[in-house]
Amino acid sequence: MTSHAPGAVLLDIDGTLVDSNFLHVHAWVRAFADVGRPADAWRVHRCIGMGSDLLVAEILGDEDAETLGDDVRERHSAYYAELAPLLRPFDGARDLVRAIADRGAAAVLATSAAPDELEKLRATLDLDDVVAGITSDQDVDEAKPEPDLVQAALDAAAVPAERAVMVGDSVWDVQAAARAGVPCVGLLSGGTSRAELRSAGAVEVYDDVADLLAHLDESPLTTTWTTD
Repeated sequence: MTSHAPGAVLLDIDGTLVDSNFLHVHAWVRAFADVGRPADAWRVHRCIGMGSDLLVAEILGDEDAETLGDDVRERHSAYYAELAPLLRPFDGARDLVRAIADRGAAAVLATSAAPDELEKLRATLDLDDVVAGITSDQDVDEAKPEPDLVQAALDAAAVPAERAVMVGDSVWDVQAAARAGVPCVGLLSGGTSRAELRSAGAVEVYDDVADLLAHLDESPLTTTWTTD
């Protein structure tokens, strides 16, 4: 038996490091209304974190998603761009990522955001000098909850799944990580409950990145993992 600290921490961005989930909800609600298919905000919020194709299909159904999906996604992107000035990192987000790097783990920003959205998120975080890698939708074939994104982040960190841990705010993050063989720490900052994150398989749940940072040295991010 050998013990070692995780070699990489894979960090979701939306709702985890950046307070953006409810901006996405607003943009999606406006987009669905524009195409004559108004959607309740709470239903949209339940889908935040999964890929946009899956989100649209969940709200519209497969048939309407086929005919209206492109229009809805384009409108969402436009409305979200208008809201970009409201993006802000959660308190402690930058400090957490820097603390991870200081402890010797590779910090990878694991997102399937489109290039234009990712550019705004990177500018908001201002952490390019610290992170070991950043993923985007260009790196995945299937979005969360499929494991493609987590695997792309592992590849960017150049570590195997057993030497990594993920941090996310949605059940889709937890499920994607589990399918890739990576444990996931959940945060409440995206609006998903502790019970739901635990039920999805999160190994631990914290309020937000500031709470995680305050307990970093006893968290799954830095405690040892034991493997055969």
